[in-house]
Amino acid sequence: MPDARPVPPEHPTPAPPSPGAADATTPAAVSARLERLPWSRFQRRLFLVVATAWLFDSIDLAAITFLLAPISAHFGLTAAEAGLLGSAGFAGMLAGAVSAGALADRFGRRRVFQYSIVVWGVASLGLVFAPDLPTLLACRFVLGIGMGAEFPVAAALLAEFMPASRRGRYAALLEGAWPVGFVLAGALAYVIVPAAGWRAFFALQACLALWALVIRRGVPESPRWLASRGLTDQAGAVMAAIEHKVTMLTGRALPEPVITPVTDAGGPGGLRALFVRGRRRRTLMVWLTWFAILFGYYGLTTWMGKLLADNGSDIAGSIGFIVLMALWGVPGFLSAAYLIEVVGRRTCLAGYTVASAVAAFLYGQASGLPELIGYGSVLQFMFFGMWSSLYAFTPELFPTRIRGTGVGTATAAGRLGALLGPVVVPALLAAGGAPLVFTASAGLFVLAAVVVVAFLPETRRAVLEDIAP
Repeated sequence: MPDARPVPPEHPTPAPPSPGAADATTPAAVSARLERLPWSRFQRRLFLVVATAWLFDSIDLAAITFLLAPISAHFGLTAAEAGLLGSAGFAGMLAGAVSAGALADRFGRRRVFQYSIVVWGVASLGLVFAPDLPTLLACRFVLGIGMGAEFPVAAALLAEFMPASRRGRYAALLEGAWPVGFVLAGALAYVIVPAAGWRAFFALQACLALWALVIRRGVPESPRWLASRGLTDQAGAVMAAIEHKVTMLTGRALPEPVITPVTDAGGPGGLRALFVRGRRRRTLMVWLTWFAILFGYYGLTTWMGKLLADNGSDIAGSIGFIVLMALWGVPGFLSAAYLIEVVGRRTCLAGYTVASAVAAFLYGQASGLPELIGYGSVLQFMFFGMWSSLYAFTPELFPTRIRGTGVGTATAAGRLGALLGPVVVPALLAAGGAPLVFTASAGLFVLAAVVVVAFLPETRRAVLEDIAP
């Protein structure tokens, strides 16, 4: 196992101007010291390392789309067995999101961030040698645990290192790894599977996990988390190392941190802390937002290709059109990365969610192929803006000591919606056809937007310690 202890610089230099020794590692002081750091290669590199989590998970989720057919042919799977294999990863993600968030609050962001990729890589290696369906299901479930663990931990880690002025923008930019991962997965599957078979793809994933583990060793523990746990010596050592590194990268002395009282005065951690007086409603509203968005999203995306096929596109053409529409997600997340620091989190998330509802309703009512492609492209643009805003907003809504638990349980509520959405769709189809499916999804998006505006606070440019209830 990699050593999770912070490592001070090899040749430390005198610390820059900082508060007195007795106050230098309080949560307020650590926050002030982080916020006054100039933008440098240190923050950019941290962002890129965290982005690999989104990239690798996107590759795996997209890969199962391309690999399910050859795997089914190899083992002679029935349609029901293939569907079960496809769902196993989502079930693991739900379990991973809940457990990893709590573990990150208890044992640290860095340690869980490292171990999640180990789980992901070992499960990928298991798929290389899986002899039967039960082994495949077990490995996909375990792989899902590793994948689900990365989201809440990576989101918390990034939020706690980014300055308030750039935190939302860089969190939103993480979503850009999804279309890149989707395209990479398709290209790699196209090259690897015909030449070496589907097992070779999972062998490549295991190699990627090993590389990710190496680069993640350079990620320091979050000083905010250390200070929130009362680990003042470790928080001071990590902050000194970061300040030294940034000073070397920029060639400038750091300004004096300005320490001000913060709203978050500390308190208990753990799952029960999500439901203490004054925080219970916020927790439930965040869960409801995630559940409604993912329920609606996975309920309707399951049927996008079918609507295209029903309107005259063959199967190959439907896949091509879906990929073409998905490319509109690139300007979608870029627009969100810009707007989220201009108009704020609530307005950005609610705006993209309502726009997704309108586009989903129109897509469900469309009768011709040109209309479907047009509305579908708008839908993908709004979807990626919505996802970017949601991932940027959620970590800011919980105090540091329970941020992992808060984000983890929120994403788990979303995964539950993702599992239930496709299950409910057949009943909606029987009752009112595809238009009812898309109308119901649109209604869920509107519900999420109302919850965001009515019950969640604005967090734009606010210091993390001043947001928590």
